[in-house]
Amino acid sequence: MLTREDNERLVRVGPGTPMGEFMRRHWIPFLPGRDLAPDGPPYRVRLLGEDLVAFRTGQGSIGLVDHACPHRGAPLMFGRNEDDGLRCVYHGWKFHADGSCLDMPAEPAGTPMLRHVRIKAYPVRERNGVLWTYMGPAADMPELPELEWNLVPQPQLALSLRVQECNWLQALEGEIDSAHAAILHGRTDSSGTINQWRQAADLAPRFECHVHDAGVSIAALRRADDANDYVRVNQFLAPFWTLVPPQSQYPELSGHAWVPIDDENTLCLMFSYHPSQPMYDKSLQVFRQGHAGRQSGHPSDDSFEARAVCEPFHNYWSRFQRANAYGFDYAAQSRSGRYNSGLPGLWIQDAAAQSGVAPIYDRSREHLGTSDTGIAHTRRFLLQALNAMARGQTPPSLPPQPANYMLRAVSITKPSAEPWRSAAEPFVRARLGEGFGYTP
Repeated sequence: MLTREDNERLVRVGPGTPMGEFMRRHWIPFLPGRDLAPDGPPYRVRLLGEDLVAFRTGQGSIGLVDHACPHRGAPLMFGRNEDDGLRCVYHGWKFHADGSCLDMPAEPAGTPMLRHVRIKAYPVRERNGVLWTYMGPAADMPELPELEWNLVPQPQLALSLRVQECNWLQALEGEIDSAHAAILHGRTDSSGTINQWRQAADLAPRFECHVHDAGVSIAALRRADDANDYVRVNQFLAPFWTLVPPQSQYPELSGHAWVPIDDENTLCLMFSYHPSQPMYDKSLQVFRQGHAGRQSGHPSDDSFEARAVCEPFHNYWSRFQRANAYGFDYAAQSRSGRYNSGLPGLWIQDAAAQSGVAPIYDRSREHLGTSDTGIAHTRRFLLQALNAMARGQTPPSLPPQPANYMLRAVSITKPSAEPWRSAAEPFVRARLGEGFGYTP
């Protein structure tokens, strides 16, 4: 349970908020590069409560700038992308990707305003098809984090985005919670892939955590037999990353960036990848098309609704949402041989559980149990970082060290007497081009 005050500190992300300032000292992935064509239309973005537009110039530079022209506040969403900058259609002021003003056609030639007026602009980097921005103090800008999913060859990676109608922390906490998976995603009968997951054989694992500079490793230990434990280690990496262990069927690594759009909406960037070979064709097909009318962990291509281009992330809003109960079907839930949740697929089940009550849940009303050990450690990690910053100190996770992010989530079987950390250590550190190192 959190106090209301601590809950507010963790969930509010706007400029000047404690969590917002912590987030801004990290690189933030926000869009696939394919969504910005050279000299193409601007793209509306909202990050950490700030309204922005992104564009790619004809010369290849990428801008992420304030959505409002600093002249009279006209929307730059309607701006014309002209070779080396974005031109406001109201009075023609034109801005470079770095925020400098290039032209003021309605002002006298040589006006000093041209030298002094700038628009808010954030740096953008593109790596492996993903756009990243840094919104913090320029003097504190770190290198891009070395997350394995964004370094493997593209045939080994599946990537998707969607908007979820809740605060970022509610979404993140759902993925570091290993206790829910076989229950929420399970069936009422004994058939189906999920009921074959090894964690389904023990719904009450014991949890142990290891806190390190980049985040928290969360181990769920289940008895495999009289001599061995089955251990799944999820990873939380500051500020909003989660890594999920592989399953035995079509083993792959996966996870999310839970990027705050604002206090009440989250951009969910999901990645699935194989560390040493191309992704399975079957997996890619299920990711894009779903299976038997149900969703996988990724939103299918037909799961989005069309929204106006002036709305942030207009092409990533799902048609499964709180307003239509996420497609909940009680009849499907209650029929023999169907699903525990009555919700049509993996990510929808998670989203409904995380978002269905309120965009920001009052955590002072919770009753945490032993299965919430990882969540408690993650909250403590974040609050300690905010407390250090409030005292004028630098928390251990800042500045982010790129190599600290080269981690994997793992699912291993170990002798019961062996500590999980020593058993998992050979496989937790990511090494580009190398396989799992064990059989998931």
